[in-house]
Amino acid sequence: MRQLQALLAVADTGSVTRAAELLHVVQPAVTRQIHNLEAELGAALFDRSRTGMRATDIGVQVIERARRALSELDRAREEARSSGAGLHGIVTVGLLASTAALLAVPMVFAVTERHPGVRLRVVTGYGGHLSRWLEAGDVDVALTYNQPPTVALEARPLLEEDLWAVAPPTAGDVTAEGVDLRELLQRSLVMPSAPHVIRSLVESAAARIGLALDIAVETNDAGVQKQLVQGGLGWTVLPGIMVADEAAGGTLNAAPIVNRWNPPKNHPWPGRPAPGPRSRSAWWRKYWKRQFWA
Repeated sequence: MRQLQALLAVADTGSVTRAAELLHVVQPAVTRQIHNLEAELGAALFDRSRTGMRATDIGVQVIERARRALSELDRAREEARSSGAGLHGIVTVGLLASTAALLAVPMVFAVTERHPGVRLRVVTGYGGHLSRWLEAGDVDVALTYNQPPTVALEARPLLEEDLWAVAPPTAGDVTAEGVDLRELLQRSLVMPSAPHVIRSLVESAAARIGLALDIAVETNDAGVQKQLVQGGLGWTVLPGIMVADEAAGGTLNAAPIVNRWNPPKNHPWPGRPAPGPRSRSAWWRKYWKRQFWA
């Protein structure tokens, strides 16, 4: 176990010296643990240089498995200590970066109140990352999107969220009635890199309509996307929850994306009431969405 702890400390800090400080041991002890592990495995785990320690290809694989092993050991230790005390143990929850700020804190408080024996670990990532972590066993449960059930994963839909067209604050052709999908796809776009789910949705829609996308810039950071759009570099597509405040404050122009130009007039919009029961079902059918799965 000490070898694995030393391995992860060096991998995380990039330095034997900093790893020793993190583990509260002397530097030679860390060096010895790494050398012993490399001798046992018959492979170099790090490339050494004057700038620090960098994991080799084999080292990356071993580090990933070491994290999982120590996590499982942590979980077993927690469960042994809490034996017979009701629900207990460590649960790793994966949240989308776009929803973490909204959901993480109330979720932690709710779980702590209802199940004090459960200790949460909350990690964030994009949808593709969360799916891979689920399949690898690195997270126990995740809130992701467009994730149908598979042989390895049990999934169920929770809700649907609107995808909005986001334009510079000076754009005068964004109205509360929404932005037509075809009109959006003809704009210069600031988009996340493939295989991001929203990028895949946009590309699929453009292919069905027969349009070639004009991608001005690619970035997977939603904050950078919004800044670039504010600067007038292009339009983008983001979940409504991520741009509602900017739309209400006028720092960005944004509206839900519609598949055709005939949405009901009383759909939700900053400062406006939500649609009534009769119009809600029609509204759901006409707007572009991403579906959340647990």
